[in-house]
Amino acid sequence: MINNIYFKLLKLAPVIVDPVLVTVTSTEGSTPQKPGSSAIFSNRGLVTGTVGGGVAEARTQEFALKCGRKKESQFFHYSFDNKSTDPEEAICGGRITILIDADPLAHLQVYNEMEKTVAARIPGVLITKVNLMDKSGVKIHRYWMTDKTIPDLHPSVFDKIMPLATEILNASGNDNYKKLELTLPDEKSLTVFLLEPVFPVPRLIIAGAGHIGKALSHLGKLIGFEVTVIDTRREFANIENLPDADHIIVKDIGQAMREINKSPDTFIVIVTRGHSYDAEALRPCIGTDAGYVGMIGSRAKVAKMHSDFVAKGWATEDQWKRISTPIGLEINSKTIQEIAVSIAAQLIMVKNSRGRKRFV
Repeated sequence: MINNIYFKLLKLAPVIVDPVLVTVTSTEGSTPQKPGSSAIFSNRGLVTGTVGGGVAEARTQEFALKCGRKKESQFFHYSFDNKSTDPEEAICGGRITILIDADPLAHLQVYNEMEKTVAARIPGVLITKVNLMDKSGVKIHRYWMTDKTIPDLHPSVFDKIMPLATEILNASGNDNYKKLELTLPDEKSLTVFLLEPVFPVPRLIIAGAGHIGKALSHLGKLIGFEVTVIDTRREFANIENLPDADHIIVKDIGQAMREINKSPDTFIVIVTRGHSYDAEALRPCIGTDAGYVGMIGSRAKVAKMHSDFVAKGWATEDQWKRISTPIGLEINSKTIQEIAVSIAAQLIMVKNSRGRKRFV
């Protein structure tokens, strides 16, 4: 399931009462959250997400619920007092600006379009247009943009947004949130455009449903991957053993790995029950566009596989060098859980250090 505040709002829409969506749009100095951080409040309080916690979030909630009752969207400004004696108050001394969307369900059609597009593994940019009105109120419109979906905006506006959208989608990660202020044709007041990247969740493919595969499927889900586990053994590859997996494939490992589409946001971890199964899982990964391929094994086993793969023409030396093996960061891990943590840490490191080149 795609972990995104807007998709959570879609899921909650049938049952939530008077939701208010709040988003950090800009910061100055040191602050507990960055632009793009969001939360949903209802008349019962915080539903999901965060804009910083503590007193700042409590004040945001109080103001947001007032806006929700009036159905009036506004900007909210909060300063973190570095001289405060309140033990719950952050004292970082920065300042945040938060957009309060008092009627986020008005944009369900846009969120539905986003969800369908991202489910097809197509990235995009959510554009939020904020018109500043009299008496500090604002009017909000949202648009979804991909390389094939052009938002209905004035051409002069689109010409200014396009370079920023291209930069966002060619950058690394989901944190490249941008703000643009313009005076539009035939409009006197300033208009703010907020551009937010929305990428498909990276996929973690785990070959092997044994102890390490099970532990890693849990950690992979926690750190934001869509998790698929493959094994030939139905007694291991099942929902009871792998409750955190999004997809479970019971199949010949080599065949299943050949059928997996391997793109730059595909991360493959090979932790099968034996040398021959590891080789079957690894061969279809050689020379692909997968963002990461890692294989567990002792140094002796890895050296033997390296020699075999090169000698049989299954991999070149350069292709072999792209494989992370032995797998994981060196943290002196001993237990199954520690080994899974070392692998998860390496996945995070690789995921957060590679750029995306998808939007031209």
